[in-house]
Amino acid sequence: MEEWGPYHDEDAKKEMCGLDFLSDLRVVEIAEGIAGPYCGKLFVDAGADVLKIETALGDHLRGRAVHGEDQGDGDSALFRYLNAAKRSTVLSGTDVVEVAARADVVIEGNTPARVDIAALRAANPRLVVVSITPYGRGGAWETRPATEFTVQAEGGGILGRGLDAEPPVQVGARLSEYIAGAYGAVGALAAARHARRTGRGEHVDVSLMETITLTYTNFRDLSQRLSGQPLAGLARLVERPSIEPTLDGWVGFNTNTRPQLDAFLVLLGRADLLDDERFTTANARRENAEEFDRIVREVTTTRTTADLVEQATLLRVPVAPVLDGPGILAHEHFRGREALGPAPDLAFEQPYPPYRLNGERPYPRGRAPRLGEHSPRAGVPVPPPLHPGEADALPLSDLRVLDATAWWAGPSSTQLLASLGADVIHLESVSHPDGARMVAQPSERFWERSHLYLATNTNKRDLTLSLGDPRARGHVERLIGSVDLVVENFSPRVFDGFGLTWDLIRSLNPRASLIRMPAFGLDGPWRDNVGFAQTMEQMTGMAWMTGYPDQQPRIPLGPCDPNAGSHATFALLVALWHRDRTGGGSFVEACMAEAALNVAAEVTVCFSAYQVRLSRNGNRGPDAAPQGLYRCGAAEEWLAIAVATDEQWAGLVALLGHPTWASDPALAHRAGRIADHDLIDRELAAWLRDRDVAATADLLVGAGIPAAHARDPRRTSGHPRHVERGFFEPVAHPLAGELSVPRPPFRFSSIRRWNRTPAPLFGEHNRELITGLLGAADEDYRQLVRAGVVGHRPLT
Repeated sequence: MEEWGPYHDEDAKKEMCGLDFLSDLRVVEIAEGIAGPYCGKLFVDAGADVLKIETALGDHLRGRAVHGEDQGDGDSALFRYLNAAKRSTVLSGTDVVEVAARADVVIEGNTPARVDIAALRAANPRLVVVSITPYGRGGAWETRPATEFTVQAEGGGILGRGLDAEPPVQVGARLSEYIAGAYGAVGALAAARHARRTGRGEHVDVSLMETITLTYTNFRDLSQRLSGQPLAGLARLVERPSIEPTLDGWVGFNTNTRPQLDAFLVLLGRADLLDDERFTTANARRENAEEFDRIVREVTTTRTTADLVEQATLLRVPVAPVLDGPGILAHEHFRGREALGPAPDLAFEQPYPPYRLNGERPYPRGRAPRLGEHSPRAGVPVPPPLHPGEADALPLSDLRVLDATAWWAGPSSTQLLASLGADVIHLESVSHPDGARMVAQPSERFWERSHLYLATNTNKRDLTLSLGDPRARGHVERLIGSVDLVVENFSPRVFDGFGLTWDLIRSLNPRASLIRMPAFGLDGPWRDNVGFAQTMEQMTGMAWMTGYPDQQPRIPLGPCDPNAGSHATFALLVALWHRDRTGGGSFVEACMAEAALNVAAEVTVCFSAYQVRLSRNGNRGPDAAPQGLYRCGAAEEWLAIAVATDEQWAGLVALLGHPTWASDPALAHRAGRIADHDLIDRELAAWLRDRDVAATADLLVGAGIPAAHARDPRRTSGHPRHVERGFFEPVAHPLAGELSVPRPPFRFSSIRRWNRTPAPLFGEHNRELITGLLGAADEDYRQLVRAGVVGHRPLT
């Protein structure tokens, strides 16, 4: 049996070209598919030793070559992307418990056999077990048949997306599985750090459904409740402008602010429309969609994508080409940043991890393992806990964070830290409030009533102190001296302009880490381009994989921001793990575009490995047939069905009593059902047309068939599974009133309450932070107030 710890043999040392910040962390992965292995990939990329325990048949992704097709001999490129540098062993029964109990972290979920979590934790009280499953562990929903598609529907991720003339459409590329894996890695690493400090292990219970509700619905439940309006018909979410046809392809715009919209109209040569009320708001453009689309496309279809990107960039309009696999591989920015490169076995190209630590990107350290190639390693002594008396504290309660972020990506990262116990100080200024505050209906003090701000800033304190004002400079520097982490997500030139460099921060506080979250990175051809989540979805393959095959690509409209936030949080936790060992802080760069590239990797990997140009396919998917969304009864009542196995197909045939399907041997297998998908769809649609959607979902689920009532994203807080697991928690806001705000998409066995305080009011904690934490005299504070350096009202 090998020794389990850092690499010891010379061949392994030669392969180990990436980061080793987690080299003393031992991870066992008892999971297959995407979510669990992606979680394990994040650990191994940062230097952890990850042992993959498989059955004799192996992870089913070993045999899936191109988006669901059979691989034949050898392991698939997607498997090799997700499992590079891991070790593989074939174990079962008590051997699994024995090996897993010697680890620091066990990742489990979506395996043929259920892992005995209680037995593992009993054998090793310091163990962190992270479960990643469709609906979370416990309760009747734990064993509910499901696929990523049916969970999307159940979590509110499909209904409301697309055009009114078509069925609502899923988010393509199975993104939610990757994102759930990233959240699992965040929870697991935070818990593992706490276990090293205190000796207390944890169960981190990640729900794919909660991930979907959090990242795909844009907090529409909270927005609806804040509006005070009765629940009317559900409007489909299609931004205008968004993805538009060009002379040679597709181009993607987004106009999140009024100046961006005005600049876009100038780009079209239509300055005459700047004050045209038909187009000045998103709702007005939706009501006048046909006319607005005509005006836009009269211009875009006469110009090349490259020309439009160049001109929009000059006008500071967020823009990107809409890229597929070959387009991504050739894009100048990804090439310039070395965000893509050869897989360890040199057989294809793949995205590289989406962050740098102290200037170094954690490249994959070795090839994916062959099935059963390795033997388990023996345990090595774990150092005694340093702070056993703090075992009952929240996992990150020893940290203070300066949160100089805005909108969604940055605040979602620091909110994870705050939820896990860190003291997070959200920094704004009276002249530049967090942009998320401005996404609110007109009302008194509207900036305190934005659903986006209220949903992403719970548990924080708020300080309004201008980074650029000389009168505030000393206070800012003292604040940096008191924190463990500084997090910012401005464009690169903004923080540089304030003079808040890594060298300065390190000189003020050698133990502090700086985390920068630029849209496109701190270097490369697109360094200074304006980028929002929509831009990332357009250029990384997410949009290319979303929508109907005979229509334009559609942006998923949601997941890129929290996806960037979860990846940045994992990277900064790696930096903290490193500080715990060395005493020094780190410089972390976590790029939003590259986080998106990693979770949409199948588009790139499959083209590079097989020259297959994956594309959108409506509500169909790679692993289930039939799979679709079918209308039941009333308008906007939709049933999601995904038949993932031949046994499930037999159950559906028996339920319908369909003699033709029963007698056709070709339909007994997935390939035959894919070939006849159109015919199957028509017959299923006819059977479902007059049925009750909820009763039919229960009927199919009872027969073991993955099915779901597609839920209204404005009503997700009332979903019985969310209620059972306490996913939405009540918080009392002094102006917005009683709110239901989602927690992170995981539960800890030791945490009963996640949203302990509501999102703070603008400048709510100015006095206590400036005179208390920073030690300023009362008169100094009053002078700052009189000068407008601090305040309680933004200059809107």
